[in-house]
Amino acid sequence: MALIDVKTEITGNVWKILAKVGDEVEEDEPILILESMKMEIPVSAPDSGTLVEILTEPEATVVEGTVVARIKVD
Repeated sequence: MALIDVKTEITGNVWKILAKVGDEVEEDEPILILESMKMEIPVSAPDSGTLVEILTEPEATVVEGTVVARIKVD
């Protein structure tokens, strides 16, 4: 078992969280959506696994490289 961090690639505001803790997610499946400069940018799972932690909330501001979730991979 390994934990993988899901990180943001840009600075923006958390617009919507699409997944919840306990969900099975596939590689490249969007977990949340950031809003930056009037654009919606998905933050996707880097690998398939179980979402075990969400480290942000709607309307939070995040910077590039912020860990926003963790996925357990078997």
